[in-house]
Amino acid sequence: MKVICDRGALLDAINLISGAVAARTPKVQLTCVKLSATKRGNAGELTLLATDAEISLRLKLAQVDVQTPGDALVPADKLRQIVSAEDSEPTLTLETENEMLHIKGQDAHFKVFGYNVADYPPVPEISSVIAGSDAAKAKAVFSQNAGSLSATVARTLFATARENSRYAINGVLMKRDGKKLEMVATDGRRMAMCRATLTGGADKDAKAISCIVPTKALNMLMRLIGNPDDAVQIAITDNQVFFGIGGGGAKNDPHRAVLSSTLVEGTFPPYEDVIPKDQDKKVTFDRDVVSSAVRRAALLTNEESRGVRMAFKAKGKQLELSSRAPEMGEARVEVGLAGYEGEDIEIGFNPTFITDALKVVNDPQVIMELKAPNKPGVIKSGADFVYVVMPVNLQ
Repeated sequence: MKVICDRGALLDAINLISGAVAARTPKVQLTCVKLSATKRGNAGELTLLATDAEISLRLKLAQVDVQTPGDALVPADKLRQIVSAEDSEPTLTLETENEMLHIKGQDAHFKVFGYNVADYPPVPEISSVIAGSDAAKAKAVFSQNAGSLSATVARTLFATARENSRYAINGVLMKRDGKKLEMVATDGRRMAMCRATLTGGADKDAKAISCIVPTKALNMLMRLIGNPDDAVQIAITDNQVFFGIGGGGAKNDPHRAVLSSTLVEGTFPPYEDVIPKDQDKKVTFDRDVVSSAVRRAALLTNEESRGVRMAFKAKGKQLELSSRAPEMGEARVEVGLAGYEGEDIEIGFNPTFITDALKVVNDPQVIMELKAPNKPGVIKSGADFVYVVMPVNLQ
């Protein structure tokens, strides 16, 4: 293999693909990046592939001059360090000699010991899964606009559990039903649900299918989405999900990047039962005003008193936020509300849980529905975002 690469584009690709490289593993091949150079006519392409046995990422790099097609398997950390350090070079030449990779700049020459490419574990292609046999064939294939998918993920991913023993909530539920896409996340104390309409590649009468996508995979998907106008092809099998980003997915228009991940096992909680139906207090407020007020009131909280008291007053449509922490002090912030329906109520919330939700809301005006100080609050934005948050007990 001999390839001349645009150094900046190569470094961007290596930085992205490093997220799929195994950090600690007895199998050294999983700490490597597989490089595959191919040539079709005058066009050359370098494919980078990495997997940690749970997540796999395949990236295609077009800013290359492929002089000799071939493959290499080299340690990801060394490749990243060398390409990053050669920051004065516009291009770098990658050339293999048996299992060794030579990286050459104008004034530097690095020899990196690699491994036998044949020892790298096989990683299924999205095209083979879509057209595969009954055993490996995708149960559902559909497409979504990258910008819409990114927004749907962002509005749920923040609410996933961290290091929870209930593995089913260490990911985001993704449910496709006809032309509707729904994503849901919860950590047991709050729940975020976002809905979107699929932009292509899905029959309105297609049967419903759902799976739980790991948090790590969705964080990586967010990094991969660059152009919001790209199409993302999604394929779901019994135990894996594939995201093909950019391109049409056909042989003559392959995906720019393909991310695959094993699915989270387990049953997701019955989330629809969590959404209260009998809230009798409705608050309308400015997103930025209340977000700022919550952040300021939270300045005088600590681990023991993490809650912020929110006192909603119908008279004058006012919200008073207050907090108190022993040996620290007290805070009080007052803001006006755009609208308030119902009786006065005082309720405590973890301030981070409120500001997290307001960060991902697009509409400047937000609705909050309440019932009682010991009942969950509901934040809504438009018809496609619902956020349920449990209150905290304030002494």
